[in-house]
Amino acid sequence: MAHLFNRLLLATEHSEFDAGSEAMAFALAQRCQLPLATVVPLVSNPEYEALAPQIAAKAELDASVKLTELRERAGAVGVAIDLRLRRGEEPYQEIVQEARQLCSDLIIIRRRGKRGFLANLLVGEMVSKVVAHAPCHVLVVPREARMWTQRVLAAAEPTPQGRDVILTAAAAAAECGLPLQVVSVVHSDGERPRAESFVAEMLAQVAQRGVAAKGEVRVGIAFKELLAAREASSADLIVMASRTDRGIGRALVGGVAQKVMGLSEQPVLVLNLQTPRDRNP
Repeated sequence: MAHLFNRLLLATEHSEFDAGSEAMAFALAQRCQLPLATVVPLVSNPEYEALAPQIAAKAELDASVKLTELRERAGAVGVAIDLRLRRGEEPYQEIVQEARQLCSDLIIIRRRGKRGFLANLLVGEMVSKVVAHAPCHVLVVPREARMWTQRVLAAAEPTPQGRDVILTAAAAAAECGLPLQVVSVVHSDGERPRAESFVAEMLAQVAQRGVAAKGEVRVGIAFKELLAAREASSADLIVMASRTDRGIGRALVGGVAQKVMGLSEQPVLVLNLQTPRDRNP
């Protein structure tokens, strides 16, 4: 059976904040009988190691303990794990480079660590950078979240990118035997007819693929309406797209995605739908 994702990469520091993402990664690997590549980033640089060798040695020892614990946990649930410790000044760069080297199609990562900031709506800075620069899709998992079992929600605008979001969400729903909820949020009633036509067209396409689906168009502030729709539908996986702005020479996460990631207590699958050329930093 073909799976939506076949090359999983868990990015973890194996802290208490990583509990949800680790549980999710092991569940996905176990359910799909897939190997689980795992990268543990370790902040390090030659100057730091020279000035503070004892601290650097302690960090190495702690990392070794984490790798051992992850290996034992994988063995206990029958998951083949490939552990990588990557040293560098910026953890997000090590995660992104590992994903590129392994040709990963999904990075699984926590929502935030102990240095989360309200200014980022509780999405950790490292996580935001991973989502912005990743060469693949990213599953952002809150600490208490678990595998989805109720419904998949696709958040999509009436655009070609929105179409891809819905079809990917439908594939995720089909793989788990779950219904799909399609939600499109517009700013004004004048935009509603176009969005309603788009949602109806996509529901017809999804039905042809054998997925039970409902759809709605909401008017208002996008992230608030999406979270309200999530609650009303009891969906426990949100699928949406990230955005980048290459015009200013750097990757960014769209404001709606950033807010949904930060405020949702359910996992958020953020799709990278850029072209291969756009994905290069």
